[in-house]
Amino acid sequence: MSSTPKSSNDISRAASTARHPFDPILPPNATTLILGSFPSLKSFENDFYYAHPRNQFWPLLSAVYAMPAQSREERVALLERAGLALWDVVAACERTNSADTNLKKCRCNDIPALLQAHPTIGRVLFTGKKAMTLFRRCFPGLDIETGLLPSPSPAYAAMPFEEKLKRWRAILLQT
Repeated sequence: MSSTPKSSNDISRAASTARHPFDPILPPNATTLILGSFPSLKSFENDFYYAHPRNQFWPLLSAVYAMPAQSREERVALLERAGLALWDVVAACERTNSADTNLKKCRCNDIPALLQAHPTIGRVLFTGKKAMTLFRRCFPGLDIETGLLPSPSPAYAAMPFEEKLKRWRAILLQT
């Protein structure tokens, strides 16, 4: 019996276990932790958070804080200036593509330990409903202020950029 080589499309459709590739970004002055679900395939390729060129995460933060966010250095500087920490809820999972709906068998990062080690963080914001749902499932008793930002994902086109920006600004700049 001969086997036919799989095409790259077949391989991409096969679920594979992926481990989170990045450390959290934790400025010493962080008061807010922004949590996504899990890095996209483009983020894995580019070795940094929210690397898909159509993802609106960095353009939204850039507009809210009136700072450039083109390079990795500018993005880290923006987070530091704004007092924002950045990480993801999921430490490892199975997936077939970048969509949150395809994240299976998720294991959560130890977010309570991170918060304990960084007591200046008093609020957690989620970049999507999947991140919020997983967080609540993994840490049901965690007592911290939380909020939901409109998803910056290119898959969430139901809300125009300007409306997302208005809501991100209102949530991020509240004191």
